Amino acid sequence: MNNELIIGKSVQPITKKEENPNVRVPSLRNITVVLPAYNEEVSIGSVVLQAKKFADRVVVVDNASSDNTVDVAKLAGAEIIRNTKHKGFDFPIQIGIEHATDSEAFLFMDISICHEPKLIPKMLEPIQKDDFDMVIGTCFSKSNRLQENVSFLNKKQMESGPVGFFVFSKKCFDILLSSPNIYISSVGTILSFAENNNLKAKHLNLEEEHTFSLFKMYKIGVVVPAYNEEVLLGETIKGIPEYVSRIYIVDDCSSDRTPEVIKSLKDSRVVSLRHEVNMGAGKSVIDGYKMALADKMDIVVVMDGDNQMDPSQMPRLLMPIIEGKADYTKGNRLITREAREGMSAWRFFGNTLLSLLTKIGSGYWDLMDPQNGYAAASRKALETIDLDSVYTYYGYVNDILIKLNAYGMRVTDVVIPARYKNEKSSINYRRYIMKVAPMLFNGFLWRLKTKYVLLSFHPLVFFYVASMALLPAGLIFDFWILVQKLMHNPVSQNYPLLGVFMTLMGAQLLFFAMFFDMQSDISKKLNQNV
Repeated sequence: MNNELIIGKSVQPITKKEENPNVRVPSLRNITVVLPAYNEEVSIGSVVLQAKKFADRVVVVDNASSDNTVDVAKLAGAEIIRNTKHKGFDFPIQIGIEHATDSEAFLFMDISICHEPKLIPKMLEPIQKDDFDMVIGTCFSKSNRLQENVSFLNKKQMESGPVGFFVFSKKCFDILLSSPNIYISSVGTILSFAENNNLKAKHLNLEEEHTFSLFKMYKIGVVVPAYNEEVLLGETIKGIPEYVSRIYIVDDCSSDRTPEVIKSLKDSRVVSLRHEVNMGAGKSVIDGYKMALADKMDIVVVMDGDNQMDPSQMPRLLMPIIEGKADYTKGNRLITREAREGMSAWRFFGNTLLSLLTKIGSGYWDLMDPQNGYAAASRKALETIDLDSVYTYYGYVNDILIKLNAYGMRVTDVVIPARYKNEKSSINYRRYIMKVAPMLFNGFLWRLKTKYVLLSFHPLVFFYVASMALLPAGLIFDFWILVQKLMHNPVSQNYPLLGVFMTLMGAQLLFFAMFFDMQSDISKKLNQNV
């Protein structure tokens, strides 16, 4: 018998036709679906009811749940196998095979990874049509910013997502009963196992279908600020994924054909607003945020109308918020030369300088590329900050970070490569930094007062204030001493010692203040992730 091994083959996203809940696999009879469950009372009922549309038997293997999972599953019509002790997920596979000996196919679905039974027909299809013996379905992996960054730096592809589905034909049963721990193996190991046992195996990457079904559970809005974007706006809107509920286009008094392009859009999700006078990029985004909040959006993404922001990367911005790891996520193009490909050296220098200033101003010391406008915000974050007080120029992204930090919101970077073509930035970075730097300093002072005085007192305020007095005074005094020495004017021998003392003490106080500021942000993240 010839072995056939298909690794990493992707499937197409679910379309409306594929979402038909009455779809069955007609040529297979006696299909058994096994659902391992541990404290899944909220979702187990709907999963069982949907799974019954595609299977003859649905068996729930309860791993010593302490809630009402078993009662809800019974009411939904599932057979129950209950463990008195939690035994992991290799045990449900073994029990499931033992209960499926009279079935033609056995499907194992880990609902802790994927709650979408509509993917069951997709998993059964290779066994029905192509005579496969085993099908493994991997879903969207949970976000891990550090792992993603390390993989990007090392130019390595991320590992495939976690296994959410197993499907086995009857031919596999005896072989698998002797290898119950197959569930905890990697996809590569499972496929090698199949090859060694003359089993025809297939790997389906269900990431797109999984994310589509997951994101449809949320009301996701996209704000598109547009100023003279007649050429690329239409292409930008076409690329926005179907799981997005609303698209808010804010035309900031464009002088080209942008209004006509907006009117010609056929997408029913589009809601547009036009400024009669140019009010700035920040004002456009804030007005979009307000419309999204009025429509009760759960998550709001900002995507510029110049098509530089890749919509296929949007799930990586959304997942940390959905998983409860962040309140606001933003793109980062500065991690490697490859990630910022197409960014000019001058633009990179400007972004790096602004990153340093924004770290100090905002208190988010682990963030880079603050000018990256590709960002996602939870409704909680947008309702917490005062949108009317946000800076209306391009520096709105920096100002939002300052306000989010003052109110304890969790913000994280997501590595998203730049997507430049031949266009040039319209920002004059010298003038931009001169204009934004005072805003960052004022915002920094406001953040210290709000976060460390009004909401919760921290002595780092004294360190910052003392350093802002001592360090400049010390540097000015050192310069004065140097000038006097060059002019051969008499200077007391104690003055140089005093100047060095003032400078070093000011610098030390500044470093202490920065350290405490960093620790405050880190401890808050740790406490919120417990």
